[in-house]
Amino acid sequence: MKRNRLSACILAAAAALSVVPAAHAADAPAASQLGSIERAQAKRASALLERAVAYLQKNGPEQAFAKFNESGGPFVQGPYYVFVVGLDGFMHANGGAQLGLVGKNEIELRDAAGKPLIRDLLAQAKASANGTVEYRWLNRVNNHVENKFSQYHKVGKYIVCVGYYTPRGSVEEAQELLDKAVAFMKKSGDKAAFAAFNSPQGGFTHNDLYVFAIGIDDGTYRASGDSPQLAGMEVRGLRDAAGKPMIEEMIKLAQQKGSGVVDFVWRNPATNAVEQKHSLIQRVDQVLLGVGYFSK
Repeated sequence: MKRNRLSACILAAAAALSVVPAAHAADAPAASQLGSIERAQAKRASALLERAVAYLQKNGPEQAFAKFNESGGPFVQGPYYVFVVGLDGFMHANGGAQLGLVGKNEIELRDAAGKPLIRDLLAQAKASANGTVEYRWLNRVNNHVENKFSQYHKVGKYIVCVGYYTPRGSVEEAQELLDKAVAFMKKSGDKAAFAAFNSPQGGFTHNDLYVFAIGIDDGTYRASGDSPQLAGMEVRGLRDAAGKPMIEEMIKLAQQKGSGVVDFVWRNPATNAVEQKHSLIQRVDQVLLGVGYFSK
């Protein structure tokens, strides 16, 4: 019976962790809301794409492209806008008006990480008339380079696209957040630290990054910025999407070396895809503190 209860707790923890990412910042929505917010962003992009495709099919390329290019028009909604690329790489419309792309062949255009954006888009559109491309792009709303997903639909010799941003924490940001958490816990003590780590307003979340704390002796969550309801739950037996006992590995690493990195695979609530994740961990007395980040 005890084993059954433990298995049920582990499954509950896995379910909670797989659907809840961290908040963007201390004054951002609660961590439990961010996954649904980003799914809503994808739906909003999809809705705008459907409208753009319908408008193009009804009114023809000349009228549609003019409308898509209107900076204050109905097809530009903050960070959401329509862009249209021909099968030859020619940029016919771009509501974001970034870098003066419209009216030129942009087949060699690359994203902020050097990825051949247009060539990748054309290759995917050749294989499938509908899909999504991922890249790094400047968000003009906050002036930050962020991960972006653009949904596309091929209409004749044109590819109509609408994108949405999904901020993703870097290894440097994860390490900075972990260092901050370690210093705070050493200065303020366990009780104050766990309360701060568990609170969306505690200052220990950034983009999709959050702090978690696990007891080394009992494998129990003391805090989890993405799922504060897990505090007090024993999760030593929790495994990743490939069956790896990641919590057990974190505990062993904390015991043997005091700090390090544990790699595993986990579903990213923002993209709904199983991706590589890495947790930076550091031991503070009988507790390990960690911050995980996703990478491709």
